Amino acid sequence: MNPYLDEKNMKIQKAVIPAAGFGTRFLPSTKAQPKEMLNVVDKPLIQYSVEEAVQSKIKNILLISSRGKSSMEDHFDHSPELERFLKEKGKQGYLKEVKRIGELVDLNFIRQKEALGLGHAISLAQSYVGNNPFSVLLPDDIFDCPTPCISQLMDAFSKMKASIIVLGRVDREGTKKYGIIKPKQVSERIFQVEDLVEKPGPEKAYSDLGVLGRYVFTPEIFQAIKETKPDTKGEIQITDAIKHLLKSQSVYGYLFEGTRYDAGNKMGYLQATLSLALKRPDFKEQLKDYLKTVKVED
Repeated sequence: MNPYLDEKNMKIQKAVIPAAGFGTRFLPSTKAQPKEMLNVVDKPLIQYSVEEAVQSKIKNILLISSRGKSSMEDHFDHSPELERFLKEKGKQGYLKEVKRIGELVDLNFIRQKEALGLGHAISLAQSYVGNNPFSVLLPDDIFDCPTPCISQLMDAFSKMKASIIVLGRVDREGTKKYGIIKPKQVSERIFQVEDLVEKPGPEKAYSDLGVLGRYVFTPEIFQAIKETKPDTKGEIQITDAIKHLLKSQSVYGYLFEGTRYDAGNKMGYLQATLSLALKRPDFKEQLKDYLKTVKVED
């Protein structure tokens, strides 16, 4: 347990969503629009993370963006002209949804002026979260879970009272894409992190437990980020900062229940779109019928 925390500041009330990247894996689509605004079924990628936080009863969110991404702010703002147009045309369903998005949560925005890594982006939230634990949701990841993924993590945090990260089982290729932990099992789904390494590959991986895009951090992560050296690209990686944090306090991992889609790459994006559409009553049967007609050429 973290000796710096007490019961008074255990509740997670704020979330940080880093969304400042260039989206290079989706070029040319992201040349003039944020990757986070690409549609998955019928809503932008960023909305899935915001709604997950809201469903987990988090009422304050800081979205870290960068130049050219003001459309994310516009999306979560009220649009009087559009609302008036929809009302006049009698499009009540669309009007209700547009109003709902504008009233989802108290959203704040800050810009990361240089692409200095995920660790650096999270450090920009220090004055926003203060001396309190907080959650981080990476919008590349869509979690389809019976209980929202970040809510699962918050429940585990309340038990362990220490920084905790979401884990998932990965294959050999996954060890090249994600941070991998050296685990010490605590319970069925909770593991103490003894060490971790960023994208080690199958030969050097400690386990098959990969670090995915959800975190709950104690405020000491900010000092760990400050003391973390940039990598060869000049970026501060959050995996390296967590590794540094291990020198002063325990960190845990939680093996989440549900399905996760890596919508930050093209194949994962397609998988998320198809899978989530097939769960929708308004798309399911038509999409199933269409897929039966698709001929795949060798």
